[in-house]
Amino acid sequence: MANITKRSPRLWAFLGAVYWVSLVTYFMLWKAYKHVSRLRAQALMSADVIPEQFAILVRDIPSPPNGQTQKEFIDSYFRRIYPETFYRSLVVTENSKVNKIWGNLEGYKKKLARAEAVFEETKNRPTNKTGFCGLVGKQVDSIEYYTELINESVGKLEAEQKSVLAEKQQTAAIVFFNDRVVAALAAQSLHSQMVDKWTVTEAPEPRQLIWKNLKIKLFSRIVRQYFIYFFVALTILFYMIPITFISAITTLANLQKAVPFIKPIVKITFIRTILESYLPQIALLVFLAILPKFLLFLSKAEGIPSVSHAIRAASGKYFYFSVLNVFLGVTLAGSLFDNLKALEKKPNSIVTVLATSLPKNATFFLTYVALKFFVGYGLELSRIIPLIIFHLKKKYLCKTEAEVKEAWYPGDLSYGTRVPGDMLILTITFCYSVIAPVILVFAVIYFGLGWLILRNQALKVYVPSYESYGRMWPHIHTRILAALFLFQVLMFGFLGVKEFIWAILVVPLIAISLVFGYVCRQKFYKGFQHTAVEVACRELKQSPDLEEIFRSYIPHSLSSHKPEDHQFKGAMSRYQDYAAISAA
Repeated sequence: MANITKRSPRLWAFLGAVYWVSLVTYFMLWKAYKHVSRLRAQALMSADVIPEQFAILVRDIPSPPNGQTQKEFIDSYFRRIYPETFYRSLVVTENSKVNKIWGNLEGYKKKLARAEAVFEETKNRPTNKTGFCGLVGKQVDSIEYYTELINESVGKLEAEQKSVLAEKQQTAAIVFFNDRVVAALAAQSLHSQMVDKWTVTEAPEPRQLIWKNLKIKLFSRIVRQYFIYFFVALTILFYMIPITFISAITTLANLQKAVPFIKPIVKITFIRTILESYLPQIALLVFLAILPKFLLFLSKAEGIPSVSHAIRAASGKYFYFSVLNVFLGVTLAGSLFDNLKALEKKPNSIVTVLATSLPKNATFFLTYVALKFFVGYGLELSRIIPLIIFHLKKKYLCKTEAEVKEAWYPGDLSYGTRVPGDMLILTITFCYSVIAPVILVFAVIYFGLGWLILRNQALKVYVPSYESYGRMWPHIHTRILAALFLFQVLMFGFLGVKEFIWAILVVPLIAISLVFGYVCRQKFYKGFQHTAVEVACRELKQSPDLEEIFRSYIPHSLSSHKPEDHQFKGAMSRYQDYAAISAA
């Protein structure tokens, strides 16, 4: 498109291409939303018992009246509203101290099992020092030492458990019903005249709960959310500076000035070609790798109650960060100072400036997409790095079966980074689909390989850490529409730069995108936000074990832990048998 002269009649073809890309996207998004909605309903209509379908999360519970405990107050409130279907409640407690004790206890058990494995293998009693990281302090027998610590920790744990249950109850609870239809209705109902009291939502999966966030009050959550949004906006704004700096300094010419001793190396033609082609992109990928955990931390700080919800929130932040800093930042960085002068004279010319800068960076983004599917999917399919790490750990570090399993564990699909990464590629593809259509070939290869490879990895390699029944899709849909919206705005600016008087015909597409997003949200989103009653009324294969459902929500640190459990008992018996034989 850069070769087309101003006011050329050929610009009609490009306008037609903008309409074609937009209309095909609307059609595919509508079909996809219906398909995913149907898949979600089928999964939730399962005849198997799903614990979270029989529970609701209640927050912002008022203080109980005099003479009633928190649990009695909650039970009486819900028993009055749901006399026939209310089962029981689990009051959320402040567990930070008991969690620490429980974590120490689990660590001691692992160390005892490891010491026992070493003992069986070498027939020598393992020893360790009791000081910092086992490097200083008194030398002791490991098995006796960890046995003593376990017994001591069990006593502390039991005492703290009693204290937590009696004195550290919070203003939140999980409430259980014997009917999942009633639970679905309760999760969608307003229970109090005051919206900041008895706030009810669907209960997340037991393994998803962020317990420390459940006690946070409604208005505190709202304030936190807006503060985090403001902080993320500042982060996005100021991250533009290092992104632009990296884009500038990692060009080979600038790198030779900054690091003179690499000049003999870059004179080698092969190395020079690789560095010129991939160095800025690799630097950018490494720089972005530090970001996801920070954004996940911020999302959890909003007071979000579940891990999957926090990951979705972090994913959205990461997407907008990637688009604004990586895509637009790199686009503007190519002619930064000229752009600053133009914007200073005419601040509302940002779209024109972006549209003018876009073609100049086509090669960079083509290379970026190619690097992502050649290197990224190559490493993903081979999993060579996790394989090497696993075998090194197994050979030199792992002594017990549990340690081998822990070293092998592949983790989940990492939606928090993978989805924004794919959405960035889609944004780049949209924005260059008309200006540099060759990018469509790269995009087809990227998403085609992604479908084959990641489908295999999801089914046969990764272990899901949670199940949210498709709740990520509405967020993906919104990001795709945002990418399409950006494409349409940039094409409006680009056709304007070409002085095409009919560029105004792109404006209806921009309006259609906004209307389409609104219609999709009104039609589909509530079905993802809540479980539909017609979905919940499907008959189950067997009656639910309500006590088992209740126990699944009890935190591990509040479950009973005795030193006579199976692993501890087995380790001690083997040690005692060998000691007896040695003594004989």
